[in-house]
Amino acid sequence: MTRSRKIAIGIVGGAVLLVAVLAVGIATFDWNRAKPMLNERVSAAIGRPFAINGDLSVEWSRQPEEGGWRAWVPWPRVIANDISVGNAPWAKAPQFATLKRGEFSLAPLPLLRQRVVIRRIQLTEPAADLERLADGRANWEFTLPETGEPSPWVLDINEIGFDKGRVGLVDEILKADLTVQVDPLGKPVPFADVAGAAFAEEDGAKAAPRDYVFGWKVAGKYKGLATKGEGKVGGMLALQDDRQPFPVQADVTIGGTRAAVTGTLTDPVNLGALDLRLKLSGASMAQLYPLTGVTLPDTPPYSTDGHLVAKLRNPGGAVFDYKGFNGKVGNSDLHGDISFALGAPRPKLTGKLSSKQLRMADLGPLIGVPSGKVAGAETDKAKDAPAKPKGGKVLPTQAFRTDRWRDMDADVSLEAGRIVHASKLPLSDLSVHVLLQDGKLTLDPLRFGMAGGSINSTIRLDGAGTLLTGRVELHARRLRLKQLFPATPAMQKTLGELNGDMAVSGTGNSVAALLGTATGDVKMLVNDGVISRSLMEIAGLNVGNYVMSKLFGDDEVKINCGAADLQMKQGVMTPRVFVFDTENALISITGTADFKNETLDMDITPDSKGFRIFSLRSPLYVQGSFGSPDVGVHALPLAARGAGMVALGVLLTPAAGLLALIAPSTTDENACGPLLEQMRKPPKAPAPARK
Repeated sequence: MTRSRKIAIGIVGGAVLLVAVLAVGIATFDWNRAKPMLNERVSAAIGRPFAINGDLSVEWSRQPEEGGWRAWVPWPRVIANDISVGNAPWAKAPQFATLKRGEFSLAPLPLLRQRVVIRRIQLTEPAADLERLADGRANWEFTLPETGEPSPWVLDINEIGFDKGRVGLVDEILKADLTVQVDPLGKPVPFADVAGAAFAEEDGAKAAPRDYVFGWKVAGKYKGLATKGEGKVGGMLALQDDRQPFPVQADVTIGGTRAAVTGTLTDPVNLGALDLRLKLSGASMAQLYPLTGVTLPDTPPYSTDGHLVAKLRNPGGAVFDYKGFNGKVGNSDLHGDISFALGAPRPKLTGKLSSKQLRMADLGPLIGVPSGKVAGAETDKAKDAPAKPKGGKVLPTQAFRTDRWRDMDADVSLEAGRIVHASKLPLSDLSVHVLLQDGKLTLDPLRFGMAGGSINSTIRLDGAGTLLTGRVELHARRLRLKQLFPATPAMQKTLGELNGDMAVSGTGNSVAALLGTATGDVKMLVNDGVISRSLMEIAGLNVGNYVMSKLFGDDEVKINCGAADLQMKQGVMTPRVFVFDTENALISITGTADFKNETLDMDITPDSKGFRIFSLRSPLYVQGSFGSPDVGVHALPLAARGAGMVALGVLLTPAAGLLALIAPSTTDENACGPLLEQMRKPPKAPAPARK
């Protein structure tokens, strides 16, 4: 053997011996000696006290699944017991986090490229107390050394496993004080057993979600509301490989709102996506605003069940799609798809909704009327309702939530096949398109079928300023009287119709305030009808019942034509013309209706036709409040025998605009035609006055 060969063998043998000695030294090294150095280095790095208080050990093992020569490189498996992380100086809890035991395997070769690759971390009995102050300081934000350069090291974790644990959250911004407890279920529960076969099959194109392994409970307050709930989660959270989604299930009650979800979470580190079956219920949809930031109207109690898909990493902002949901609002059904997109300058709600049947009583809260007390409608429990206080206000005074209108935009349409009214008023085919943009709410169109005819309207409410301004345009065409009053036998003999136009504008943050400042025109035309005491009773018009009995006794009276041309100015309605031409008399109505103060001051003046002698020769009066009007006969005989002719002469000039209300689509003879043939003048509303 040559000398050079001996030297080479000696060098190789020495290197192998050195590696063997080093390997034996590392394998047998007491890592607890390194704890002071590790604790000091980590504490300096995170700016908080860090300590491994228990035993620290490292075990070495090969990873055959690595393949090739890498399979021969041993990986260190680090096991640390009793770990604690100190809290921020201002925080209340003594520790930020504690961990009974932590285990992880570290890939050694990526360390040469300044990459810390950890395949799996297993946490045993973790506990954390999270706190955030009103000024935004949070104890989960660490003060790291500022070198001015980003760290060259990259942390790459594949999976996190955990055991039972506890998390507390005290957040002054969210007004939250919550405690979450996590405990093992005992044995894994398959995802399909909780989510249901249908939902599992719908998700079948994706990898099967993991089993549920842990149960959790939450209690405390959120947004200042009492909160409690429970649910299930998987046992292994995949942070890098999202091919097997992480299962989640929850049933949580926050105040009067309950949410139940079952589904999966993908890419948890970056909150990639949610795929959930979501059930929501509560006392009113408006209560969702502080919880979600979604502006919804006041409603009766509701419940929904649908499929929520959330794309949380969408470039323009997170998008939440609630697909194919079915629900109830009060006793009305509701179905459809809605989408809520977070973006600039405001989030936006879009959707298409449908309903087979809407109850009129359930629509009341939309205009500030409590559920079940819609103006002009009796509910199924109306007989049990308390009597209205004498002289009380009757117009809805609940304020519109215009501050919320400015927080989001919306583009939502609703189609309803049937609208149920307790008094059997025939309504159908509701179609409404709601636009909310920059605090301006528009309903265009808002239309529905009614009594064989149609109501078409446009409503514009501008809530961008401090005081809401509103404008309403409404057109009623060919409403058949016998369908308007199906419970009145006498009305079934008529072929008459009602037509009308309204164009008014006002200011104020409620229906009452808008009407109290309204300016514009209201025009109505009725021909070929029948009026009777029974009709007044069915309509709930006690005042009309009294007037009817004074004018005509208990008889049914045929109406040839009823014409009204009403002017509104700053909430005060004054008739230019308000006349009923009956078979026996011409009845004219004069005076005012003050919508701001909700008071009436009107006179009803009859004049008989032919040789019929009226026992009543003085006008009637209607005075007092809307809620409790006072009616009677004027003490002095104010009616003149020629009042009918005078009234007719007055009618011919100011009612010119009423001619347009004779429906152009019909060729039927209209009894009002002879009175209105010279006149045509559509109503106009001025621009709302801003204050």
